[in-house]
Amino acid sequence: MMRKLRRLPLKLLKPKDEEEDFFHRPGDMPGTIIIDADAPPPIIFLIDYNNTNVIREQLNTPEECAPYLDKESVTWVDVQGLGSADILERLGKVFDLHPLVLEDVVNVPERPKIEDYDDQLVIISRMVVPKETVCGFYSEQISLVLGKYYLLTVQEEPEHDCLEGVRSRIDKGKGIIRSSGADYLAYTLLDAIIDGFFPVLELYGERIEELEEEVIVKPTPKTLQKIYKIRRELLQLRRAIWPQRDAINSLIRDGNELISDDVRIYLRDCYDHAVQVMDMVETYRELASGLMDVYLSAVSNRMNEVMKFLTVMSSIFIPLTFVAGIYGMNFNTEKSRWNMPELNWYWGYPLCLTAMAAIASGLIFVFWRRGWFENFSQIDKN
Repeated sequence: MMRKLRRLPLKLLKPKDEEEDFFHRPGDMPGTIIIDADAPPPIIFLIDYNNTNVIREQLNTPEECAPYLDKESVTWVDVQGLGSADILERLGKVFDLHPLVLEDVVNVPERPKIEDYDDQLVIISRMVVPKETVCGFYSEQISLVLGKYYLLTVQEEPEHDCLEGVRSRIDKGKGIIRSSGADYLAYTLLDAIIDGFFPVLELYGERIEELEEEVIVKPTPKTLQKIYKIRRELLQLRRAIWPQRDAINSLIRDGNELISDDVRIYLRDCYDHAVQVMDMVETYRELASGLMDVYLSAVSNRMNEVMKFLTVMSSIFIPLTFVAGIYGMNFNTEKSRWNMPELNWYWGYPLCLTAMAAIASGLIFVFWRRGWFENFSQIDKN
């Protein structure tokens, strides 16, 4: 259903210091946007294409987009960075964006959603890209504003995105993207964003397999920290993909005049991919939770083996201590022949040591026959 909203005055604020967050303060008027002091300055890229021609250039000002918006060719304006209030305000005027749209685009993070504004369709999404040198992923908000002949995308920063494949398809004319409208371009970007979750999840699958072996072979407190970190990061992925799946489903179910029936069929495939990502995230979260139980069991078993080893060694030395204790007592053989006469034997000391060695050897043999030494090799590896 179309939402016709009354335009409200736009108010731009900049945070006073780096610690100020993106949350609205109580009493802020609707349409207030907050610019992060550390946000990179916006870079505006334009791709205008049709069946026969492609124009790709970097623009200096938002006003340079205006001549392309009235053409029947498809115009993709990609804004990377949110660090300039002036450029964002001018961009809103060029594209006739409602203040609430600009608020959702700039004030990150927003929950992924679909909003219908007169002749524009706003899609707030979350994009993830795996890190190259360390474990983890980059996560940023990307906003899509779909018009009849144009698509405006706004990203948090210019360093990481998963859309280069779409740009390459436009340049080379692969598939039907050059012969389709702006709605198909929006679908293509959404599909690339959803598919960008799969490389990240593949890395988490490998990390979980490594942790499974580590938990069983050599569990340490550092292993526990790794498990907690994976669970926390998987929760972030779940929060990113869950509302996106619902948003795509609502777009398919409710429809929109800017989305053709043919593109709605493609969106079903995009929705299927989102469901697959959601299933993988839930599976990995369950595996990570299971690793916690395995870790506790492994630590408990290792402690039991250590206690078993100490108990066996104590059992061997208890009778030897008993014998040594008796011989360490003070006796007077002159008073009675029953007062430890072995103290005066010529071979008393060697015989005592022999008896103690025989007792220890006998206990070790009995314990070995019972299989009590079988798991001690695992303890030695640790």
